[in-house]
Order: sequence, then structure tokens, then C-alpha cells
Amino acid sequence: MSGALYLKHFGLQEAPFRLTPDTTCFFTGADRGPTLQALVYAVTEGDGIIRITGEVGAGKTMLCRMLLEALPDHVDVLYVAVPNLSRREVLLALSRELGLECQDPENAVDLLARLQDELVERHTEGYRVAVLIDEAHTMPAETLEQIRLLSNLESRNAPLLQIVLFGQPELNRLLDTSEMRALRDRIKYSFTLGPMSVDEVASYLDVRLRAAGYHGGGLFRQASLRRLARQAGGMARRINILADRSLLAAFADGSQVVLPRHVDLAVRDGRSPPLHLTPRTWLILLGGIIFGMAISWLLLKAGHG
Repeated sequence: MSGALYLKHFGLQEAPFRLTPDTTCFFTGADRGPTLQALVYAVTEGDGIIRITGEVGAGKTMLCRMLLEALPDHVDVLYVAVPNLSRREVLLALSRELGLECQDPENAVDLLARLQDELVERHTEGYRVAVLIDEAHTMPAETLEQIRLLSNLESRNAPLLQIVLFGQPELNRLLDTSEMRALRDRIKYSFTLGPMSVDEVASYLDVRLRAAGYHGGGLFRQASLRRLARQAGGMARRINILADRSLLAAFADGSQVVLPRHVDLAVRDGRSPPLHLTPRTWLILLGGIIFGMAISWLLLKAGHG
């Protein structure tokens, strides 16, 4: 992101539109806050598999990170960020997340037995174990079947493992197939992260800017907001990218507010092919920047003299 260039210009303390999920900037609007509360309840009190779907950049990973932080201490959370695993590999990954020593990692039957014993022990001690699987739409069908079998592990009155699947809409299409009927029937809670409206985009931008230290008035004009929301499709990641580029365009223009033309420049910038520069070219550009700064400093000093 290019935010560092415009921080002082807009009175910001840090870049407001980083792509890396930052839970301190969690936006509770657009049903994100209520969805998080519902997820906490479903994991701590419910049973069955939980499914959260949304388009690319809708904010699923941010919601997953927020859930990790929001769950109470009696919930032990296992996080699977790389779901493209075989049946044995997913058992091995969960076992390692639980801190189990695997004498024979090639033996899936032994892995499952040890995993079940550990889950029973933790349940007896008053703990609930939840596994959060990000990008679940990329998980092979046979591994999803293994997940279903794990969801069948129960005590007399509660599941031993609460499973939460985060994925793109392809996950829904996969689960709608006849082969996935048994798994689909185990899903008790389903949530969808939809696109933000123009008003929600305005609130989202304000939350991110205030968290970054902004104290001024409306930085994005209403027409700019509408254009940005439309071009971003209401998706959080795309909003971040276009908002960052729009601020950079406004900064380069010497403007204290983001105008529609700055959003247009941000959109065109995103459609341009990436610029590949050789190390020699980078050195020339860097030398030019340093030379320009030196000239500006000398002229400023001469003016004060």
C-alpha cells in the first residue's frame, strides 16, 4: 500500500487501508457485528457445522480473526489456513494444533483415535474445541467427508468438535452436490457476507480513517463515495485498494478532499498493467527524488536567509 506518502497531508498517524486484516479496525456495520455475535453463540452454545460464505474480499478472513479473539477462554480454537489437505493430512494438522505427539503420522486410524481421546479429555475438563477452516471451498471432497465424520464425534449431550467453514460461494455449490448431502445435512447455521451499500461504505471508510488518527470532516465527497462503492462492488478489500489509491491521487493533486476525478484515477490505475522496473531504473528514480528534496531544502533555506 502507498499510504505512507499521504499520512501527514491528511493528518493520519498510520495507513488506514492496509489489506492485511487488522482487528482494531473491525467494521460492525453491514451485518458484520451481528454476524460475529451469532458466530460466538453458535460456537459456544450450539451444535452442528457452521458455514460462512462471501465473495472474494467480502471480509471473511477479518471475521475469522475477530472470532478467534472473541471466543471465551474455555474454547480451544484450532485454525486451518491451508485447507487443501488430504484426509490424513487434516487429521495430522488438527493433532498437531492440539499439541499431540504422533508416533506414526502415516497411520490415519491411529491419528483419529488419538484425536478422539484428546477431545474427550478436554470435554471432561470443561473445554470446547472449535476448528476454523479458512478457504474451505478449496478443500478436496474426501477431506470434507472426513470433516463430516469428525463432526459426528459427540459426548452424551454435546459435540466434541465444533466446525466452522469459511469459504467463497463455490463452497455452496460444492455442498449442493449429491455427494455432499450428508455433510450438508450437518450444517446447522449458515451466514452470508454480502456487499456494502453506499451508506455502509461511507461508514466503513470513516471507521478506518478514525482508527488511523483522522480528526477532520468528510474526506470523501458524496459523489466520490458513490463512485468508489460502485467500482468496488461493495467488497471490503476492493474498497481498501481504491480508497488508498484515491487518497494518493488527492495528495498528488494537492487536494484536502477526495473528488470523483481522484476515484477515477484510482480505478484507471488499477486497470493498468503493473510497472516492472530494473534495479538500475529504481536507483535512477531514487536519486532523482533525493536530488529534488535537496534542491527544495536549499531553496527553503535561502528563502529564510
